[in-house]
Amino acid sequence: MALDRFGRRIHYLRISLTDHCNLRCVYCMPEDMTFRPPAEMLQDEEIIFLVRLFASLGFDKIRLTGGEPTVRAHVVDLVREIAATPGIKSLTMTTNGVLLGKLARPLKAAGLQRVNISLDTLDPVRFHQITRWGNLRQVWEGILAAEEAGLTPIKINAVVVRGYNEADIVDLARLTLEHDWQVRFIEMMPLGGISDFQRSQVVSTAEMLARLEAAFGTVEPVNEGELDGEARLYRLPGALGTLGFIASVTLPFCAACTRARLTADGRLRLCLLRDKEVDLLTPLRNGATWEEMRQLIVESIWEKPWGHGLAEGEIATNRVMSEIGG
Repeated sequence: MALDRFGRRIHYLRISLTDHCNLRCVYCMPEDMTFRPPAEMLQDEEIIFLVRLFASLGFDKIRLTGGEPTVRAHVVDLVREIAATPGIKSLTMTTNGVLLGKLARPLKAAGLQRVNISLDTLDPVRFHQITRWGNLRQVWEGILAAEEAGLTPIKINAVVVRGYNEADIVDLARLTLEHDWQVRFIEMMPLGGISDFQRSQVVSTAEMLARLEAAFGTVEPVNEGELDGEARLYRLPGALGTLGFIASVTLPFCAACTRARLTADGRLRLCLLRDKEVDLLTPLRNGATWEEMRQLIVESIWEKPWGHGLAEGEIATNRVMSEIGG
């Protein structure tokens, strides 16, 4: 069992399969993003080795992220290997949905259980403005393909950016009236070289709720406000689905954090919004034994910080979001 010094059991690993992406969302990366060469990234066999290692330490929940995880070569084969790893109980993916039209069924057959799909607006023009390269129709078809394939329950992730899509949350929330989906509104988090833009464009959860209540009336909390992962859940009157609010900036949930992140270049990142990382790839390639790697991970997890330092003005600057996987 992997414990940190605050007594939290860390058992949820988010693995970035690649820093590459087929979109260029304004809050995630610059349009002229430079990606790392493949040789510097975790190879398939290295990912599988590390998954088995983490599983031996009690990690039972894996989320595959990017960049965009579906653009990685052999992603279906990787999913199959991870799903077959003893001890892994939950295997999910966060994706922009662009390639789900053709990949949803193969991923489900390989053992993927569920997807979170990024969708920041239902307006095609604003969608293209936010993603720079995206086509809304492709993503919508991907959502429906995922639902048909059984990658459920569907969760829709919307990062709310002032000046871009704060007005769109009403239409996105309306999706839950007819679909048993969870539409999740995420406060934009300052990170990397575009943190000044991100800080100035944050829309708080309180403001989002006020906007929704003006449109729909009372928005009722679900489960008395208990967290579903990192989201606080609400429901519109008569809705089939739910609304989730991820308030990392204004209502942080650090006390309940059980996650660590493995970057695509093999660094163990202990907090999304702090720069500290531990290099796992170099010792792995230098021939470290299973037990040596295991001890390195145990010691690293012990040093996981209590939470981020946004309230004190501390901003992680060594990576942009696409290099971590969110």
